[in-house]
Amino acid sequence: MNKRILGKTGFEISEISLGTWQVGGKWGSAFNHDNADAILNAAVDNGVNFIDTADVYSDGDSEKAVGRLVRSRPERIFVATKCGRKLSPHTDAAYQPAALRKFVEDSLQNMGLETIDLIQLHCPPTETYNRPEIFELFNVLKQEGKILHLGVSVEKIDEALKAMEYENVTTVQIIFNMLRQRPAEQFFEEAARKNVGIIVRVPLASGLLSGKFTADTVFGKEDHRTFNRNGEAFDKGETFSGVAYSKGLQAVEEIKKLFPQNENLAAIALKWILMFEQVSCVIPGASGPDQVFSNIAAADLPNLTIHQMEGIKNIYDQIIWPDLAKEKW
Repeated sequence: MNKRILGKTGFEISEISLGTWQVGGKWGSAFNHDNADAILNAAVDNGVNFIDTADVYSDGDSEKAVGRLVRSRPERIFVATKCGRKLSPHTDAAYQPAALRKFVEDSLQNMGLETIDLIQLHCPPTETYNRPEIFELFNVLKQEGKILHLGVSVEKIDEALKAMEYENVTTVQIIFNMLRQRPAEQFFEEAARKNVGIIVRVPLASGLLSGKFTADTVFGKEDHRTFNRNGEAFDKGETFSGVAYSKGLQAVEEIKKLFPQNENLAAIALKWILMFEQVSCVIPGASGPDQVFSNIAAADLPNLTIHQMEGIKNIYDQIIWPDLAKEKW
């Protein structure tokens, strides 16, 4: 597994890491600790040393599984979790230092760890990025030994740019994939200039870029790909990257034509992300060990050609961008 430096944290992490929303989130199935353990151990067995979770993933069960893994393995495994989404209502006014401190302490208890390697604000409201006292709290938590570094998970590029104005923000987690290419413009350049690590989430556009879905695919009623296509429950960018399902399918069929000899489109989609040197790591999810193996296969693929990269950009420009141009993603 190739390693990359996670910005100014200095962590040397696997370029293909693991996100655990799919292990314990709104994907239509109950949390299964045995399956979670199998997924997590398969990832580490194959060179993954960075795992991203959140306190809201199955109400702490995901964090518990990650903590159990870290405590059971001899390898150095870097753990990133998130805080803030438990606030109800999830508003700027609800973001208070005391509440966030409690979330961090609860996460430490869930995982059975003394220190969190990377704590991330979990897609806070845009207004929250203008409140220095929120970011200053994490300097105090670092002094207390509860965290090592602060990052943010964002919905919009403008939020990422604002967050990076705070010196203690070391990473930004953002949606970036073949169907969501805008971050590669100004944001990537500014993150590199400030030595801020880039963690790419939703790399397969909620599975669209696996190439396995059709117009007849049915998702469970508890799966966010059923109930959040238009942002009914949370930001619609988290589901299919905000792309209309039919447009996404159309784009994927065109992308397949660029790789007629390769059946693992998901691995190609991950490799496409890794072609951008500013990216620190990509965190695909997995619902079983087999998906872990599929994701990790991307590390061994040859680099995409200039023709392939240009072809993907043209498909995005022609099919996807006209619908996303009005968004701030």
